[in-house]
Amino acid sequence: MIMEIYNYYAYELNSLFKRGELCASEITKAFLDRIDTVDSKLNSFISVYKDHALASALRIDEKRSKAQPLSDLAAVPIGIKDNIAVKGMKMTCGSRMLENYISPYNASVIEKLNSADSVLIGKLNMDEFAMGSSSETSFFGAVRNPYDTNRVAGGSSGGCAAGVSACEVPVAIGSDTGGSIRLPASFCGAVGLKPTYSAVSRYGLTAFSSSLDQIGPVCRCVKDTALTYDYISGHDDRDSTSCSFKGTNCFADLRCGIKGTVVGVPYELFSGRIHPFVEEKFCSFLTAIEKLGAKITRIKLNTSPFALPAYYVISSAEASSNLSRFDGVRYGFRADDYTDINDMYIKTRTQGFGEEVKRRIMLGTFVLSSGYYDQYYIKAVNAARQIKSELKSIMEKIDVIALPTAPQTAFKIGQKLDDPVEMYQNDVYTVIANLTGLPAISFPCGKDENGLPIGAQLIAGAFNEQLLLDMAYTYETDVGGFAKPEL
Repeated sequence: MIMEIYNYYAYELNSLFKRGELCASEITKAFLDRIDTVDSKLNSFISVYKDHALASALRIDEKRSKAQPLSDLAAVPIGIKDNIAVKGMKMTCGSRMLENYISPYNASVIEKLNSADSVLIGKLNMDEFAMGSSSETSFFGAVRNPYDTNRVAGGSSGGCAAGVSACEVPVAIGSDTGGSIRLPASFCGAVGLKPTYSAVSRYGLTAFSSSLDQIGPVCRCVKDTALTYDYISGHDDRDSTSCSFKGTNCFADLRCGIKGTVVGVPYELFSGRIHPFVEEKFCSFLTAIEKLGAKITRIKLNTSPFALPAYYVISSAEASSNLSRFDGVRYGFRADDYTDINDMYIKTRTQGFGEEVKRRIMLGTFVLSSGYYDQYYIKAVNAARQIKSELKSIMEKIDVIALPTAPQTAFKIGQKLDDPVEMYQNDVYTVIANLTGLPAISFPCGKDENGLPIGAQLIAGAFNEQLLLDMAYTYETDVGGFAKPEL
């Protein structure tokens, strides 16, 4: 039986294309047809650019016919989270505020993907301005989980994870501020990598929290994750926080084998805060990698209770500043009925932003206000410094930290919308990597009693993505790959 084109991984599609067994146009059409078939159930995409994708594919086919050099991502269809700029395409950030905004330029990662001759399919749904853990706050409707369409896909890169998991695209590019790549990857049974802060240029990414935001890939397998990371990482002069290294060779250097790798596990973080099935499968994952040669050791993260509150103070403060540009004057949504400019500002922002975004703007404005700046914001920044210092000390003794990605599996749509504090608890295991700038990866390690995916998370030292990918690849190979949902 011949496998459908959309079931192939990215590296397989590229190989078939280079050997002449498939053309880029054929690959692109197969994924566009797949989107037409299943996306009405998922709402993964905000916009699909069929003509653009098919024109790109035709150009790549012509390039192959002329025997011109082709990259290892050539002919691979890719979906882009809708807060990353693609010239000539909408960039809504999942908000009414930017409902009809067309980007006039390309983000750095898009330039790199275009240079690699990948095919940009369209823009993926997300929590509004990347603020959320469920992809329910989008102005364009909630993203639905491919394993159970009554449940959330996780956030904020929910469209990325759902689209990849459902084989609408083999690769998606998302962003991660407090777990926004890893959490949906966990909920949807995908692989999500949050690179080291500064390893991937943020030029062209709509800022949420500039000191925490990071672009990264979401894929169905570890090989595709390594391959994509190689092409999007590297220095960029247009991003002042960009690191100086030239790039990576994670795909070529990907190896099975983790013998002697020391894995630190902060077991006290699980007590009373985690679904029993998640804990059971995570412990089974630890047993599996121990059998593969890893050394499991207990560690204690004394600063971990400060991570979640510090994250929400810092990220909200930076969001209130970054989102001040959306005022109805220069671009985006503007209220119709107003009496003067102050009234226009108020009505535009009231009508243009959703409830969660307004909640975080108000929280951020409060913690930055006179009289509360020292009491909240400075304390949060100091807490983040302590967390970073502690992790630096711990990472000198171990190779990676292992945690569940989320304390539970995907919950039902609407279940937590009225309880933001409970919703924020989903980020309890992921924010640590963002506050410290360290790389982290999430990948499937089992399913719960309802057949919903569970994710394991690994955090490594700065710029040690290779170790994370090698460990995830070793585990993936041992379990025989990660299953996908039936749609």
